[in-house]
Amino acid sequence: MKLVFATHNRNKFIEIKSLLPDHIELLSLDDIGCSEDIEETGKSIDENAIIKAEYVRNHYGYDCFADDTGLEVDSLAGAPGVFSARYAGDNKDDEANIKKLLDQLKERTSRTARFRTVIALNLKGNENLFTGICEGSILNEKRGNSGFGYDPIFLPKGYDKSFAEMNLSEKSAISHRGKAFRELIEYLSQ
Repeated sequence: MKLVFATHNRNKFIEIKSLLPDHIELLSLDDIGCSEDIEETGKSIDENAIIKAEYVRNHYGYDCFADDTGLEVDSLAGAPGVFSARYAGDNKDDEANIKKLLDQLKERTSRTARFRTVIALNLKGNENLFTGICEGSILNEKRGNSGFGYDPIFLPKGYDKSFAEMNLSEKSAISHRGKAFRELIEYLSQ
């Protein structure tokens, strides 16, 4: 089976490819010649995932899945949420996003948060959604050098390492993305 993962993010692509069984050939947007940045105009992470999967299906003809992830901080009413990648501006700067979030949490005592990933699968014209959630909290400062995005400041509930201090297999076993992708893989294996 050949599937496109609607992403230009090499780190995310590698993380997901490591979870897929061998019989699924995974292609990225770059692999199919899609150089454009698909606009995420949805009002929720569900809508953004659907928009990206439909775009690839409609413009390139491939079966496709797309994900969108949001970091939801309780004391910030769920922000940054759907705006997680662009929290500090349209340039998707991880360092600037982390700095802005930590600045906003300086005076707050509650730091509970969760990562939520939604995957939209567009397979032979049928659409399915898969969701993964990882509960945790926001650290006071960055820890670790692995991963990407908010990983250095996210501490999963029940663990003493940030996502950025975990290796790929440790993170995938408990992460929001790992949970959503295991649901997707289970569906594709039926």
